[in-house]
Amino acid sequence: MLLGLGKIPAAAFGPFLSITGKRIGIIGLDSSHGIEFTKILNDVNADPKYKGFKVTAAFPNGSEQIENGTQRIIDHTGEIKNYHVRIVNSIEELLDEVDAVMLETNDGRMHYEQALPVFKTGKPIFIDKPVAASLEDVKKIFALAEKYKTPLFSSSSFRYLDGMKTVEAGSIGKITGADVYSPAPIEKSHTDLFWYGIHGIEMLFTILGPGCKSVMRVHTADTDIVVGTWPGERLGVMRGIRAGKKDFGGTVYGENGITTLGTNSGYGGLVEKITGFFESGIPPVKHADTIEIYAFMDAAEKSKLSDGRSIAIPIQ
Repeated sequence: MLLGLGKIPAAAFGPFLSITGKRIGIIGLDSSHGIEFTKILNDVNADPKYKGFKVTAAFPNGSEQIENGTQRIIDHTGEIKNYHVRIVNSIEELLDEVDAVMLETNDGRMHYEQALPVFKTGKPIFIDKPVAASLEDVKKIFALAEKYKTPLFSSSSFRYLDGMKTVEAGSIGKITGADVYSPAPIEKSHTDLFWYGIHGIEMLFTILGPGCKSVMRVHTADTDIVVGTWPGERLGVMRGIRAGKKDFGGTVYGENGITTLGTNSGYGGLVEKITGFFESGIPPVKHADTIEIYAFMDAAEKSKLSDGRSIAIPIQ
């Protein structure tokens, strides 16, 4: 039964989109991402780069335990109907009607249970951040994907900032280090940085690549400073912000120059990667690389609990 909504007849929502092979289902409407992705994909003038994919069905249930979750589900369920998305009453019903899935439930603790029936169908799935609330569960989810041979992709939208493209194209030569900043509110049910600081951490990994050797973290009520050491003694620094002006950005240092990443460029870059993944079945980011990001954040948690001691990142 839909959380807070009761069982609603499908016909109550009128006609809905049905594009064979291009139908996306959303699980969880307690996050704004499901709505924002739907606005992009279901626009009548949607860019061809999204390959004709449309959101056609949604199962709204999300977390009752995360603050404002229930109200968001009610609000977003009403809003998503404006984009001709049919509301269904179970994940199983959703899977009967779609070709690919976006798991958008805000609460990472629910992702294993919600993703399992999707994995069993083999339909490609994008799991929004965080993959799970703990490193152990992150690994379990990726193991499930391997077991069922189901395509799985997860990423922060900040991996695809416009400024990243120029850096990756070699505009400042070989990268020697980076400083980034991101809001980092803490949700007590999740490993600290998993909840939101992952945006800044994923920016670091996008710039510096996998293979980080160790991490240390200085933590106060208002701020985190997280420092990772990459091969070649390159340093990546993330400032997690919990007080004052909150924004995203950073500075990248290279052999031939220094550049800034600029401001948030929206969700279009991520949505393009998701739809490309749904079409190809090949995740844009290797599973091992994504797991390493969570291992980094788990090690940063251990550093916090040991007064900022440097913690080695285990090989995944």
